[in-house]
This record gives sequence, structure tokens and C-alpha cells, in this order.
Amino acid sequence: MLLFSCKDKGDNLIEMTYDPDSVPTMITTSVSQLISDSGITRYKLEADLWLVFDKAKEPYSFFPDGLYLERFTPDFEIEATVKADTAWYYNAKDMWKLKQNVHVENMEGEQFDSEELFWDQKNERVFSETYIEIKSGATELKGYGFESNQTMTDYRIFRPHDGKLPFTEAVSDSVRQDPEEPDDAESLIFDDETKINED
Repeated sequence: MLLFSCKDKGDNLIEMTYDPDSVPTMITTSVSQLISDSGITRYKLEADLWLVFDKAKEPYSFFPDGLYLERFTPDFEIEATVKADTAWYYNAKDMWKLKQNVHVENMEGEQFDSEELFWDQKNERVFSETYIEIKSGATELKGYGFESNQTMTDYRIFRPHDGKLPFTEAVSDSVRQDPEEPDDAESLIFDDETKINED
């Protein structure tokens, strides 16, 4: 980038460097925007600050002050909500990177909390290698490594750590460690040796 003065012969010609990977081409504040996909409104995005780097080697958007996102069904019902303290969106990959206090909730009311999640919209996949907690009613699942469809309704934890599963009257007697234990025990705690079968 070159800046010119009004003097003759370019006496005060100043050369300045411009890094498109670190200098945004657009800055928007107090954002609330509906986003369409194939002519259908699919998302609502809210952010205090939106920085666009569309001249970068890998064009991206950056949300340094947090992000709130709603995903809609074709009938305009909220399919999932997403919150994060920091977020990046990579245009070519059609992928979100969400960092710090990431909180997702699906249509069933299940809640997902992690410090990092990736949302691959091109392949309709959400995943993470970090610690995650999932709450669904009285059930709590915890562990490391996570994968889900993008509606967050079909998911698994790769390395379960611990958690809590509610008892029901249908629980097999073989699960109980004490045959005299009353039937109204509230929950079962499991550790990292316990296998979770989501099927």
C-alpha cells in the first residue's frame, strides 16, 4: 500500500505494509442478522463485533467478543442454539471454530458445554477433541472427544470420563452392587471404564 502527499515529485511518498490476514476489510458492531441458505432463512446471528478478513489467504470472519447463533428448521422452528466467547468462520471450508464457554442446546433441550467445538457445515458435522459435558434431564455424560450431526441429536463421546445415569424400575438387578439396595436409588455413577452405547 502506498500513500501519496500533494507535493510534486512524490517527495513525501510513504510505503506502508498491509497484511490482509491481520487487517480486516470490514468491521461491524452490534450485529443482528438473518442468514439464508438456498433461499431459506436458516440462521440468526448476533454479535457485538464482527471482523471480516475476505482478502486473507484463507478468508474468514472473526467474532472476538462472542457470538450467539440460532439454527432454524425449514418451518422456521429453532433447531439448535449456539453461544461462545470467541468464534471464527472460515468461508472456503464452511466451518465454524468456537472457543471458550461454548454452549449448545438442541430441540430436545439437551445441553452441550465445552471449551472448543468445530462445526463443519459442509459435512453437517460437529466435533471436538477437548473435554465436554452433556446434560439431558437427569442424565449427565462427560468425557474427551466428541462427534455429532449438526442438529446435535445423534452424538457420541469417544473417551467417557464419568457421568450420571438415572435408575428406572427396568434396570437389571445385575447392575445393583447390593441386593438389599432400595429400588428408588436416584442415579448410577460411572467412571472412565464404563462404555456408553448411544444406539
